Amino acid sequence: MNTLIFNRNSASRIIVVALTSLGLLVGCSFAPNYSKPSVQTPAGFKELTPEQFNQTGGWNIAEPKDSAIRGNWWEVFHEPELNALESQVSDSNQSVAAALANFLGARAVVKQSRSQYFPTVSANPSVISSRQPSLSNPKVSVTSTEYSLPFDASWEPDFWGRIRNTVKANSLEAQATLADLENVRLTIQAEVAVDYFELRVLDEQKQLLDASASAYEESLKLVIIQQTTGLASGQDIEQAETQLEITRAQATDLGIQRAQLEHAIAMLLGQPASSFSLATNFLTAKPVAIPFGVPSQLLERRPDIAAAERRVAEANAKIGVARAAYYPTITLSGAAGYQSTSIQNLFSGPGLAWSVGTTLAQTLFDGGLRKAVTEQARAIYQGTVANYRQAVLTAFQEVEDNLSTLRILSQELQQQNAAVESAQRSLKFANARYQSGLDSYQSVITAHITLLTNQRTALNLQMEQLTASVQLIKALGGGWDAALETTVAIPNKRTHL
Repeated sequence: MNTLIFNRNSASRIIVVALTSLGLLVGCSFAPNYSKPSVQTPAGFKELTPEQFNQTGGWNIAEPKDSAIRGNWWEVFHEPELNALESQVSDSNQSVAAALANFLGARAVVKQSRSQYFPTVSANPSVISSRQPSLSNPKVSVTSTEYSLPFDASWEPDFWGRIRNTVKANSLEAQATLADLENVRLTIQAEVAVDYFELRVLDEQKQLLDASASAYEESLKLVIIQQTTGLASGQDIEQAETQLEITRAQATDLGIQRAQLEHAIAMLLGQPASSFSLATNFLTAKPVAIPFGVPSQLLERRPDIAAAERRVAEANAKIGVARAAYYPTITLSGAAGYQSTSIQNLFSGPGLAWSVGTTLAQTLFDGGLRKAVTEQARAIYQGTVANYRQAVLTAFQEVEDNLSTLRILSQELQQQNAAVESAQRSLKFANARYQSGLDSYQSVITAHITLLTNQRTALNLQMEQLTASVQLIKALGGGWDAALETTVAIPNKRTHL
């Protein structure tokens, strides 16, 4: 028996209490003092503020006018159908489910490591019957039964902080996996929004092509009438029919992209593509002025940055675990129990047996193993610091990319809308000149194509603007709050890190 339990001997009890107190008083940690790695953070983004964006006429101010995007960030676009789709992501998306399982597993590991704070107690009751020859008369056999109820206990005081640093590292990993979960959730939510906006723009383009096809049908009827009066030729009719069928084919071709986007949304919502559909609808969402704050806020608002920083702290704690291996392991152990040949006398005084002791184990030679493990832990720490700084730099880049994209698209869309208006006037003049016999029908076709191309370009720019708005919100961390990680990721509030 190699473990310790409570017993009736006052001397042994004093020894146990003394050693326990010693373990609590002199316990130390060999992990380096942790501080968040420094990163070069600019004072502000170089792009325009939301107010300046609004002054250019490119964006509308978000309502309500919060200082930061919180919670259901997609609601700023005022798309009820999008809101309904986004609400299904957390419940049904399988990537989110997998990330949640990883987080719950990390929480369980924290509980496992905490169990090392407490002694291990076990019991091994037994009843053994035996038969053997009598010593006094070999021809006679003696049958006996032995009853045993032993209890064993062992405990390793955490003198050198190995257990504490292990718990700390596992708690930090749980916080990191929570941030990973939120990053996956945010990524899926952004993908749903982008796919939804692209699908609605395709619906707008389909409506535009259908309207153009109807206009070509009317033009074809006009050309046929004019041919009967000698004002149009057979070539004009062929050109009108050709343009009509080309436009119809373009409208039909949009169905491929729309179907694929619908299937993609179904997959993101965790539904079979065969049973999911979105009715045709028009795009009503408009770009909004996103309150993006200052660069330093990204260090708290982006879940991927928070995950990277927590893993830096975790690697720092694991250095302490590696260094603790240089010091001896002290184990308190003992046993107590009852043993008797009679069940009636099992719990009597003479049947009680106990033992208590302390062992110390120290590695004297390991060929440099502990040194190599410690060097590895330090190298892993340096790698996590580099990953954290890279995540911060990537965040700055993504925010600046989307801010500049939105600024430029705002100007480009104004110019494109002016081009659409000009193309509409050009088509009106081309129709008038053709009906007056001053131009061929080719000029009308050319004006039609120019207008349709510019209208589709304007729709694509609106889609890019909405996509960049979603990507900017994602780059800013969506509605996530870094303060949640310590209250959710760590099972026991008394050990918040």
